[in-house]
Amino acid sequence: MFTYIQRLGKALMLPIATLPVAAMLLRFGQPDLLDIAFIAKAGGSIFDNLALIFAVGIAIGLSKDNSGAAALSGIVGYFILTEATVAINPDIKLGFFAGIISGIISGHAYNRFYQVTLPDFLAFFAGKRLTPIMSGLFCLVAAFVCGEVWPTIQAGIDAFSYWISESGPIGHFIYGIMNRGLIPLGLHYFLHSVFWFSLDECVRVSYEVASSLQFVCLNPDVVAPLSIGQALPDVHGSVITEISQNVARGDLNRFFSGDPNAGVYMAWAYPIMMGGLPGAALAFYVATEKAKRPLILGMLSSLALTSFLTGITEPLEFSFLFIAPALYAVHAVMSGIAMVVTNSLGILHGFGFSAGFIDFILNWGLATNAWMLLPLIGVFFVAYFVIFLTMIKVFKLPIPEAEESDSLESEASAEEVNVEAYVEALGGKQNIKSVDACITRLRLQVEDSSALNEERLKELGSKGVIKVGKSGAQVVLGPKAEVVATSLKAFLF
Repeated sequence: MFTYIQRLGKALMLPIATLPVAAMLLRFGQPDLLDIAFIAKAGGSIFDNLALIFAVGIAIGLSKDNSGAAALSGIVGYFILTEATVAINPDIKLGFFAGIISGIISGHAYNRFYQVTLPDFLAFFAGKRLTPIMSGLFCLVAAFVCGEVWPTIQAGIDAFSYWISESGPIGHFIYGIMNRGLIPLGLHYFLHSVFWFSLDECVRVSYEVASSLQFVCLNPDVVAPLSIGQALPDVHGSVITEISQNVARGDLNRFFSGDPNAGVYMAWAYPIMMGGLPGAALAFYVATEKAKRPLILGMLSSLALTSFLTGITEPLEFSFLFIAPALYAVHAVMSGIAMVVTNSLGILHGFGFSAGFIDFILNWGLATNAWMLLPLIGVFFVAYFVIFLTMIKVFKLPIPEAEESDSLESEASAEEVNVEAYVEALGGKQNIKSVDACITRLRLQVEDSSALNEERLKELGSKGVIKVGKSGAQVVLGPKAEVVATSLKAFLF
């Protein structure tokens, strides 16, 4: 079950990959940047159809061969599930979860039926053509079940998310710890799915004021009595030009739709990813023997810069997770503290991909009190540096070290992947059952996880190996994980 949940977490990454382009288009089209309405509309269309995009992406991610037929099955399943559920119970709003449910059903329907043969008079519907049909039928059954039991499930999800959101600093602290604490297990995407894409909702309202097109996302109860041509409440001289038919749900979606209260579950990450982790990298450098510092400088500066610019933190986090878990525990606690501090100061910020400098600047215009993040980034940089260096010195904790493989890694990354070496390090062809990848790690199903040669994988660039029981494993490779996974699939299957 744990291995399957990890596999589902990987499937979520494909639709999540659409968010950066959506966020960029939406931002660049706004009045404070390029002020081009059709560009903003293009970006907004992706957020408006996010549930459908998740249905398609998850179906592809779970299918055995990333088939387009699985994608079509996801679309068919999504429409049947959503419309049939509403017909049973008009009060049910599956929202983002409709995409997850229909994507899961469609991905498995494809894997089960894409090679099925039928009698000659039905041969046209055999194989991959059968999968959308079966997906639709299964989603029809799921719609009946959801119509009856979803209110109870939704109540449980709401109870958890609202407990976190309404518990003030305690809830925020717990969320921050969970966000980093679930990363080693690859389960943090499920936390994101609730808070980024499901918690709270608003309706986007476009309006014109002083010959400039603006937008805001408001509570549905506030929007209900409004109509096109009216003035927007509390905005003098405004005229409403459009009221969206779609409801924006979740902290991320609401942030980019213009909700002034969104960004609670994203702003905290900027001090950590732009300040804290680079500070940790500096602590590792200072703690290294002077003679070895030139060897490790390139690796640490690359990892720190990646975290600062893009918000991709796993390569740096995994560099010390396995060798000094106490430092990672401190990292998780500091993330909880950052969550409490940013929200107590009224800072609201968001990102389309992650909390790096690129998103920080691009989305500044939608943020609240964004300038206050600048000193916080500095404070967390110093705090991480001091705390990590002190713990390393006092408790004699191990730190990342440069090896010959590290110095050659940048050269090797530009060359063709040594597939045979990876296969050998993973226990041979007979040991590998399936290979997938998320942003920074290979996700494997194997016959025997103990057959993995961790030392050899480290030589090939691995930052760590996570074994999940006998048949599950993850190999942390950094951004090249997708390239390695693609090469392995082509070689093995």
